[in-house]
Amino acid sequence: MSFVPKAYRGRTAAVLGLGKSGLAAVRLLKRKGFRVFVSDTRPRAEVKAALGRLARAVSWEGGGHGPRVLKAGFAVKSPGLPSRAPVLARLRESAVPVFSELEVALAFSPPKDVVAITGTNGKTTTTALAAEVFRQGLPRGRRALLAGNIGLPVSDVAPAARAKDTLVLEVSSYQLEDSRSFHPRAAALLNITPDHVDHHGSMAAYIEAKAKVFREQRGEDLCVFNAEDPLVRKLSRRCRCRRLFFGRKGAHVHAWVEGGKIKVKLPGRKETAFIPPDLPGTHNLANAMAAILLALGSGLKAAAVQKALKAFPGVPHRLEEAGAVRGIRCVNDSKATNVDSTMVALRTFTEKNVLLILGGLHKGSPYKPLQPLVEAVVKGILTIGSAAAKVEEDLGGLVPIFPCGDLKTAFTTALHIGAPGDVLLLSPACASFDQFRDFEDRGDQFKALVKASR
Repeated sequence: MSFVPKAYRGRTAAVLGLGKSGLAAVRLLKRKGFRVFVSDTRPRAEVKAALGRLARAVSWEGGGHGPRVLKAGFAVKSPGLPSRAPVLARLRESAVPVFSELEVALAFSPPKDVVAITGTNGKTTTTALAAEVFRQGLPRGRRALLAGNIGLPVSDVAPAARAKDTLVLEVSSYQLEDSRSFHPRAAALLNITPDHVDHHGSMAAYIEAKAKVFREQRGEDLCVFNAEDPLVRKLSRRCRCRRLFFGRKGAHVHAWVEGGKIKVKLPGRKETAFIPPDLPGTHNLANAMAAILLALGSGLKAAAVQKALKAFPGVPHRLEEAGAVRGIRCVNDSKATNVDSTMVALRTFTEKNVLLILGGLHKGSPYKPLQPLVEAVVKGILTIGSAAAKVEEDLGGLVPIFPCGDLKTAFTTALHIGAPGDVLLLSPACASFDQFRDFEDRGDQFKALVKASR
């Protein structure tokens, strides 16, 4: 069942969870004339502070989801609320329809052209790059608008778009798991590695959530797949629209790296070469290939694509250069919230001079896959957060480990044990919520420490 706004006119909308997306949904529904009831598990004082002026305009509760949510005409689930949350079972038992913030936002949106990117890693960079490529390549008068899990809620951006605009969305498994009718014209599935299993309940459920990015696509719709990822390759067989693949050069691959350039050969077209954006790591070549295929597969011109690739500066918190202190190069990779992301970061270094800040809120995956890279390029590990003991258990004995507890202590310790020419890398392989608001807050605090010490 899709969300059709006119079918719910006059009914109360219960918004469950008040993160960025939930708050944006409250603003949107209120603007569209719905009565809104907000329900959140945080203390009442925090909910009131998050609502700000809206606290006077809507009904709300904190400290848990009470019986009042069951009286709503429909509910809007914030992405961070687990699908196994008891309140959702109670709503189903009470026959209250539950919709995702993503679908509610798009129901009020005029654009027919939606481009969606998902994957365990690389989503943000690929989405930002794709948005830049579409901005350069769309005809005059058409805009490419960036939104989604990139920090710009769809409920804030989509309803203000025009019918001829293109929405370029980063979509997470949290957003997709509740999707019933999400239908992007073009999509990309970058990779799938273990992540968010605690939220979804199983790896199988996580994979199925990712697959929803192309579930409703048909015919001339487009989906771009990573040919090097076995899980992605397997899922691609279920796709019922046009498929394009990136990876190593081969018979069924449409984008590959050769001679330092990205080569592209679409069906029925001649081969084209692109100079990739100036970003660190081979993973960013994969991100660029996905963005290029989305653009060319959508009919954009190669010249516009190349112009966007050349101008793209990258995004914050992804192997971001934060500056140098006492000759120690500081790199902010706070977005590395899982082990696979930290592995990608460590592969960009070749010397054993990395001081690695590792830890935070443990997400259930072991840190043992890091062992070969730690032995190759890491000279010391500085642990923070509640995952410190697990990090020590999995990586102890390979290199010196310094239990630091918090980021400031880790930073100060690194300056004491480091030497000019070393690299201090914040790539935690963990979620941030035990000590920070989010990964951006963690990265910003790291950059502030660097700035204050220069």
